[in-house]
Amino acid sequence: MYYDALKTFITLAEVKNFTKTAELLHISQPSVSLHIKNLEKELQTKLFVRSPKSLKITPTGEILYSRAKQMINMYDQTKQDILEHHHDIKGKLTIGASFTIGEYILPAFLVDFQAKYPNLDLEIIIGNTEEIVQSVRLFKVDIGLIEGQTNEKELTVEPFLEDELFIVASNKHTLAQKREAVIADLHSQSWVTREIGSGTREYLEHVIRSNGLKVQSLLTISSNQGIKETIISGMEALSLLSYYVIERDIRNKVLSIIPLKDHTFKRKLSMVYSPAMESKMNVEAFTEALRQRWGK
Repeated sequence: MYYDALKTFITLAEVKNFTKTAELLHISQPSVSLHIKNLEKELQTKLFVRSPKSLKITPTGEILYSRAKQMINMYDQTKQDILEHHHDIKGKLTIGASFTIGEYILPAFLVDFQAKYPNLDLEIIIGNTEEIVQSVRLFKVDIGLIEGQTNEKELTVEPFLEDELFIVASNKHTLAQKREAVIADLHSQSWVTREIGSGTREYLEHVIRSNGLKVQSLLTISSNQGIKETIISGMEALSLLSYYVIERDIRNKVLSIIPLKDHTFKRKLSMVYSPAMESKMNVEAFTEALRQRWGK
């Protein structure tokens, strides 16, 4: 296998048209066909099913597509690393961050990091934990910062910060009037929470399951800010959110923490990256700065 053939295969898999692929890559249509034919011969499999009206990728083609994306990205990254100066942190660093980290923890950190490395261009992509892990796996980002768990065995996961979550409600909520709540008070409550794939949603589901809580209703909002605004507006519901998310609202007394007797909710926030990225200077500088900032 070689670079041009894989590049052609990836493009064809995405646009599903030989003519369009040839135009995008500035090659002839017969060249596109030859690249695909050579790959199929080498791998001894059909990569596409062709008909007069459609082009469909095969199951083995799907396997190659995922790996080919990784190989092309690794090749491009290797080329960039070789061209860069050996001891100068510059170029571009793409960071994926889950919502809690990207919106409430990372900004202040980036101010200092950018000041230390002014020649480094930073791009921050925010999504839920599941989305960020997939972006790391497919080399769409150089490194990810997540608040949930991942079972991706091909990736390195390293905790960098402990986070504490709190149950919150509007100031008018019944439980906000109590000095201390117990687990029994959480039965048959309505909850506002993040979407499936979010680390915060995953943690709330763990709390509900492990305590055998009955949920009256569940409102899903794919935004921490949206959750807070819904509760602040007076909805008789609870939410479980990181203290980093609610700190300002608690200080301004627009949200109330519901103290829960004998219970704390803590989790590890982690950096996740491919071992292939570990030696990249920009990634190394970023991970080291994270460790220094939070004493790891």
